[in-house]
Amino acid sequence: MRVAIAQIEAIKGNIEKNIENHLKWIKQAIRNNADMVVFPELSLTGYEPELAKDLATTSDDKRLDVFQEICDLNKIVIGVGLPTKENDNLFISMIIFQPKRERVTYSKQHLYSTQVCHFTPGQKQIYLNIGDSIVAPAICYDLSNPEHSKKAYEENANIYIASVLSDVDDIESDIKKLSAIACKYEMIVFMANFIGQSGGFECAGKSSVWDATGKLLGQLDTETEGILIYDTDTKEILSVQRSV
Repeated sequence: MRVAIAQIEAIKGNIEKNIENHLKWIKQAIRNNADMVVFPELSLTGYEPELAKDLATTSDDKRLDVFQEICDLNKIVIGVGLPTKENDNLFISMIIFQPKRERVTYSKQHLYSTQVCHFTPGQKQIYLNIGDSIVAPAICYDLSNPEHSKKAYEENANIYIASVLSDVDDIESDIKKLSAIACKYEMIVFMANFIGQSGGFECAGKSSVWDATGKLLGQLDTETEGILIYDTDTKEILSVQRSV
């Protein structure tokens, strides 16, 4: 399985412009034969809790149809981030597009204390069966709760993908935690992070992949957009970056 993680700079609150940028990197992932590509936390809006109520939508938003179309045409799984809503509840979510299948929404289960005034925690973990792999998605603070990765292991996940906003103060701690998850549970672990400014944070980049021993296999830099691709079968790793 060939997995790509995308490192981008979000345009604050502009879903349409962010979709355009997502499509550029999805097409780059397709050119490099990726089976799956995942973007950072709230990638379609940027990390903007104060704007979430106005920006929140659902998985059947017509603006997202373009992702399903490119997914179906190229047989690639796509994970994008945005706030979703159900009744009066707001969630930090990842919408997952799979070829010729219904869209799946995973909502962040573990919230920072500063997020609980805006968002509701998700109640259900999902797992994706892609080829011979079982993929467990995580969103940012999920990775800091040991029960999240433990549950993924108990459900036989062998790939753990964390979609995050990690700033310059927290990045090294998150890297250490994800390496430990890879080592403890013998899973291949990915992290997709932002660059630039979002929600008042200085995003740290360093989107990464670790092997099942916790060894860092590849990492993007701190200031350019790009994708990092790892083939779990051939062990090939590839990075494609572009100045922003």
